[in-house]
Amino acid sequence: MKIAGAPISWGVCEVPGWGHQLQPDRVLAEMRRAGLSATELGPDGFLPADTDELTSLLDGFGLACVGGFVPVVLHDADHDPVEDLAGPLNSLAAAGAGVVILAAATGTAGYDSRPELDEAQWATVLSNLDRLSAAAAQRGIKAVLHPHVGTMVENHAEVQRVLAGSGIPLCLDTGHLLIGGTDPLELTRTAPDRIEHAHLKDVDAALCAKVQSGEMTYTEAVAAGIYVPLGAGDVDITGIVKLLEDNGYDGWYVMEQDSILDAEPADDDGPLGDVLASVAYLQSVA
Repeated sequence: MKIAGAPISWGVCEVPGWGHQLQPDRVLAEMRRAGLSATELGPDGFLPADTDELTSLLDGFGLACVGGFVPVVLHDADHDPVEDLAGPLNSLAAAGAGVVILAAATGTAGYDSRPELDEAQWATVLSNLDRLSAAAAQRGIKAVLHPHVGTMVENHAEVQRVLAGSGIPLCLDTGHLLIGGTDPLELTRTAPDRIEHAHLKDVDAALCAKVQSGEMTYTEAVAAGIYVPLGAGDVDITGIVKLLEDNGYDGWYVMEQDSILDAEPADDDGPLGDVLASVAYLQSVA
């Protein structure tokens, strides 16, 4: 199994005001302490934009780059998202990454609300997904769509609309899918040929229900601990991994436990403990 990490497990996020942001050196060093061999890039500005600096930094910590999460506005017919992808693709290509993980951004900050799309806007989304897939492929990179809470592709019907209306593969994010109303195990069973990348999250079902009912916002739920170490929540991680492996999945398993930090944790404290627990669980599954 190819196991990687992501800066969001250390609370590093693109949303303004998300929480205390750790410095790259600490995050990357703790990834290596956890036994991870690779990482996603994290939000724009977290790692160097200069490609030489980026590769030097990752090499210094003995980490490969597997991909990067890029929210892009896809539903606006007057906006060309291919231009938004040019910079991230340069960084990913320089770092030797194989995947760009797209999210259908709303155009506003945060993931607590979103507009409704009309039919014309949906047609634009689906067309742009295929255009971005082609642009990434020209750089030797696979584009995948990440269904994500608070984006234009969040719930079960929207995921199915993407599967039916475009050719883009998916990032199987077990947490966002569950919160959005899609059973990630069932999606893995019914559409294994469309899954090219995996974000493994475990979820507290009680907090998930509060987000779905509107009792809590997504951000409030993350702060309250909706994401827990793998094996400690209500997602059938073992079943999902087994289905993926049985269907010949050869991509990365990126462990993500989105968190919000109030302050700089003490050494040997903070998110590292949960990451270590998730690594141990996933190795036991393997």
